[in-house]
Amino acid sequence: MSPSTSRPRGLALLATVLCLVAGTARAATVPTPKGPHRLGPPAPAQVRRVVTLAPSLTEMVLTLGAGSTLVGVSRFDAAKEVEKLPRVGGFVDPSVEAVVALKPDLVLVQPGPGNQRPVEKMAELGVPVLLLPLHSVADVLAGMREVGRALGREKEADAVISSIEATRTRIREAAKKLPAPRVLFAYGFEPLVVAGPGSFANELLKDAGGINVAADGGSAYPVYSVERAVRARPDVVVDAADVDVGKDKVRALPGLSGARWVEVPSLALLQPGPSLGRGLEELFRLLHPEGAAKPSP
Repeated sequence: MSPSTSRPRGLALLATVLCLVAGTARAATVPTPKGPHRLGPPAPAQVRRVVTLAPSLTEMVLTLGAGSTLVGVSRFDAAKEVEKLPRVGGFVDPSVEAVVALKPDLVLVQPGPGNQRPVEKMAELGVPVLLLPLHSVADVLAGMREVGRALGREKEADAVISSIEATRTRIREAAKKLPAPRVLFAYGFEPLVVAGPGSFANELLKDAGGINVAADGGSAYPVYSVERAVRARPDVVVDAADVDVGKDKVRALPGLSGARWVEVPSLALLQPGPSLGRGLEELFRLLHPEGAAKPSP
């Protein structure tokens, strides 16, 4: 596949990973509250106008059946339901002016060091902001619950959370019956950016019965040395990159050429949102082709 060829993940993953990699050092030194938290004035009791600054947050609103409240989204949002909505910038460079002009009752933000200043400015200008860290599965579930509460969709949020938890339990039980492959989960090849300890993908790999060979990476999304990847000799390489630049060179290396290379089939495995359960099922099938096509409920 050529670098210009479109992949099902779109640009949302690329933007998120670049932000995480660029912000790793600074994030380690800037204290941030854990869990959902708010900035600016309180949102009204009935939220009618919502702006989201990340596709995963847009997915939450849509999944809860509150898509009619959306009035603005990020430029990386590709869902058909929001294709005609105004764009308010990206994950790391949201436009304060564009957001304020939409007069939102609530702005949903996945916080990061790249968007901290513009988001704080929105709050200073009187915009209610709900920040939702989405670094782990627990964060995603907490975020779903908080968005449900903010939009008056608590029952819908509880149903999504219960479904995700049931899927995780089912996948874990199925994985216990199968061999555990050694896995390298790659977001890019030049440089080699992988899922390390503390990443969303690392947690899902454990659920699906895989062993992350980059668990020694030192951060959630490290730039991993090719030499370490070669020494690790993974059984499976999960290709989650948006483009294939450098892939052929990495794939031909000793220790990696003999691995089974697979591509993620959709954004479900990559966006920390309500499609988490479906993404975990996809990962299980990628890691265990020798098992059932789909673990039985």
